[in-house]
Amino acid sequence: MKILVINPNTSTAMTAGIAAAARAVAAPGTEIVATQPSFGPLSIEGQYEEAFAAAGVAEQVRLHASLPGQVQGVVLACFGDPGLDAAREATTAPVLGVAEAAFHAASMLATGFSVVTTMKRTCIIAEHLVHRYGFERRCRGIHGTDIPVLALEDGGAGCVDQIEAAAREALARDRSGAIVLGCAGMAGLCATLQQRLGVPVVDGVAVAVKFAEALAALGLGTSKLGDYAAPLPKTFVGWAAPLGWAAPR
Repeated sequence: MKILVINPNTSTAMTAGIAAAARAVAAPGTEIVATQPSFGPLSIEGQYEEAFAAAGVAEQVRLHASLPGQVQGVVLACFGDPGLDAAREATTAPVLGVAEAAFHAASMLATGFSVVTTMKRTCIIAEHLVHRYGFERRCRGIHGTDIPVLALEDGGAGCVDQIEAAAREALARDRSGAIVLGCAGMAGLCATLQQRLGVPVVDGVAVAVKFAEALAALGLGTSKLGDYAAPLPKTFVGWAAPLGWAAPR
């Protein structure tokens, strides 16, 4: 089984860290192919940057997963889930965004969960996702730490105490029973934080990989009936010309 893991930003160090986290939980025989867009921001900390990241996700799915059987699952490793719907249009494989996957997992482990993320300015974006996915009754709070995303490039070891403190405050204030890590760059800290906090700590990269494996093993893929039907054949111009659906590969 081959799982494509896309880091929607262009930090090669973060892509490597995300790949390591994905491989650590992948089943024997699962190949993790980690990639990132050829253009776009080094980090995603706002909606302007997310717009370019979504296009980068579409680019990578077009290049690596648009033909049936190329990959058996796709994981979008950014907590904003940029380009999720476009990716689902562009492939028959199941596509998991790490935020959506983490919300589902946390809701199976506790009656309420809190999100601890990076920049406070992104908390509203995460709140929009909570409502989009229907978890407003389970998510009891979203807490920003103002840790820059690129500070997590080395795995976030220097940030673990700050994230732990925010998580402890969230558990007490929100009366929640689990923590969702609100950045794919925090993946390497999950085990340490769970040990320290004594509650389930959910990393979206790990659970998205396992969910993708499960769906693929069941023979389930993205529906092509309705709004996830394949994109219409269409010419693209400028730098995006090779990505048009009718363009030669």
